[in-house]
Parts: sequence; structure tokens; C-alpha cells
Amino acid sequence: MWTWLLAGVDAARLGLRAPRCDLLRVCGGECAGRKPHRRAASTEAVLKKTPLFDFHKQQGGKMVEFAGWSMPVQYRDSHIASHMHTREHCSIFDVSHMLQSKIHGRDRVKFMESLVVADISELNDNQGTLSLFTNENGGIIDDLIVTKTDQGYLYVVSNAGCADKDSAHMKARLAEFKTAGLDVDLEFLDEALIAVQGPSMSRVLQDGLKEDLSKLNFMTSTLTTVFGVPDCRVTRCGYTGEDGVEISVPQSRVVELTEKLLANSEVKLAGLGARDSLRLEAGLCLYGNDIDETTTPVEANLVWTIGKRRRQMKDFSGADIIVPQIKAKTARKRVGLVSTGPPVRQHTPILGPDGQVIGEVTSGCPSPCLKKNVAMGYVDAAFAKNGTAIQVEVRKKAVPATVCKMPFVPTSYYTG
Repeated sequence: MWTWLLAGVDAARLGLRAPRCDLLRVCGGECAGRKPHRRAASTEAVLKKTPLFDFHKQQGGKMVEFAGWSMPVQYRDSHIASHMHTREHCSIFDVSHMLQSKIHGRDRVKFMESLVVADISELNDNQGTLSLFTNENGGIIDDLIVTKTDQGYLYVVSNAGCADKDSAHMKARLAEFKTAGLDVDLEFLDEALIAVQGPSMSRVLQDGLKEDLSKLNFMTSTLTTVFGVPDCRVTRCGYTGEDGVEISVPQSRVVELTEKLLANSEVKLAGLGARDSLRLEAGLCLYGNDIDETTTPVEANLVWTIGKRRRQMKDFSGADIIVPQIKAKTARKRVGLVSTGPPVRQHTPILGPDGQVIGEVTSGCPSPCLKKNVAMGYVDAAFAKNGTAIQVEVRKKAVPATVCKMPFVPTSYYTG
């Protein structure tokens, strides 16, 4: 759900560049081999810190600014080593900067459906779904996960970079509902949030649970005790394409829980650099790069997030624009691209067979798993078919590329 920075020589190898990459922009490009911009101490002081901030520094985390937070981009291992460890074993990512909230009240489902495109009412207890906040023009305000819990509230996780506008958006709708006499309340949480991702996750986590983890399928959730830490919400989801969970945990206990997880030799800490290349291999969008308020769900190939009933009712923001696009198609589409040679970066022009510009790359990096360049971007619909030979303009030279189905690396979500 969230571009992210790759530190040191690895970032240069993966081809990220300023200015649009959020983390590169704020760190001044140090990670891409350029001289870093020295941020004033006063600026450093205003960065928000997660409850794991001191722990990250103790563990050798290289801290950078992301979405107003001081976050680890990597640790002592190289970016590629961390990426591959997640694919082969298990890694912990600090995602406490993300916005967590609860929606209470009898009209909580109606409230949430007034904001998102998903069919929340059809969810089973403790089941979640990826959804989208949309605007009246059909654009995507943010992507988020909504879980319908059996504790009488909806649990919502949305992006750190959109926290201010998301909270304002929800508060404004809350005021409308309150004025109309509807029963709904909004609670923003201050819990920590960690993601435990990788094929070893279930073996590692099961030792700290009394529940049978094999009964917790992808996009389902439970409130439980984890390694002796009570009141943890464990949701089987993640942003890497691997089997994994996100654990919402009281701030006062998150260091304790993280240390207990790290006691298993299968587990290492990982930062934003590995998170970005992992999510790109999995074909997952990063808000602000691959989707934004000028992008509709149809253009972004996210029609599957729109509930069937919601399409029929056309009762969500932007429905009059989005629903007709589902049948009529759109002028452009988000696609995957593969190439060899020099790295394909964000904003790289995408060219047709005759050299004409047909689109632009929104995210790209060399794939540590595939040993070739992977990217996603938007192209004219005529060139969106998988297998179409196109070109990308890298350093003013046309490089052959192919439109490719995503995910680039098969996902391993656990479905029982």
C-alpha cells in the first residue's frame, strides 16, 4: 500500500533517482550516490518517531525521512540481502507510521461504504479487504484495508503519506453523519504496527500463539496475545507478496514483542528499501507513484476492489465516472514491464514501436529475484496487452521492453 528509498550503492544499482522518489527527495539523494543534503537540526527535531525509533538505531538502522517520519531504510545487511532474506526466510518491518483507526456505532458500515468502493456489509466477521477512498472525479484519494471485526467495530489501516487528508476526509463525513442523526464514531489509534513477512512467518509466530495459525487465512484477523503481549490484532496480510501478518500492538510492548520475534534465527529486521523492491516484484501499487487522485480504479486495474453491489448501486464517490469505464474501457492502463540493460526509473518515457511516447513509468527497479528490470506504468490502451513489445527511453536511448503480467514474482498468500 505505500517511492521508498534504497540506501548506499544498492539504491544506485536499483536505479532510483530524485526528485519524485519521496525518500530520495528528503535525504538529498545520498542513497543514489549523490552528495547528501544536510538537513537542519530543527528539521530533524520535528520528524515523528515510531515507538521503535531508538531500537532501530541500536540495531544499526539507517534512518531517513519518509512522510514526515524518521524511518529505517535498511540495517547492516545490504538491500539485496534483506530483500532475499524476506523471500527465503522472514523479516520484520516497522509500519507504525501508518494511520490506524476504528469505526464504531450501529451505522459504521454505512459510514465506511460512503467513503470506499468495497462492499463492507458482505464481509464476514474478522475478514478484511483492500479498498479505495475515491473522489467525485473518480480519482483515488488513498488505498486502505478495512476489516470487519467481531468486537463491534471496523478496523482501518491507511497510508502514512495520506494520513492528514485521510483523517480530514473521514472527519468531514463523520460530521455529516452526526448531523443526520446517525450512530457512528471515529477513533484514531496510537498503537504500534509491525509487519512480519516471509515463508517462515507461520513457524516463527506459531510459537507465540495459542490459536492455530493455519486457521487464519489471507485477509482475516484476530485479537489475541502474541508471545505474552496481550491485546494484539494479528491480520494475515502484507506488502511483500509473501505470507505474512501485520500486528497492531500496544506501544509500550512493541520493543518487547520485536525482540522476542528476533530471538528466532529465521527473523531479521528489514527497512523501506527492501519493502519497495518486494512490493514491486509483487505488482503492488505505491500511492503517490502508481495511483493518485488523477487515476481511476479502472485505469489502475483495480476494478476488483469495487464490490458488485456497489457497482450496481453506484453509491460511492465518483461512481458516475468509474462504473461506465468498466464497460467502455479507458484510454490508458496500468501495466507491468520487463527489460534488460540499464535500470528503468520512475518518469521514464514508454515508447511505441515507432518511437512515439505512449506512456510513462511510475515505479521501477532491477528485480533481485529475477535478475532483470521490472517496472509498472501507464500506457495507451492499444499497447496494454501482455506480450506487447514496446520500448523505454533510458538515458535518451530506446531500450527494448515487454508488457508483462503482474505479479512479476508469484505471490504466496496463505489461503488454507
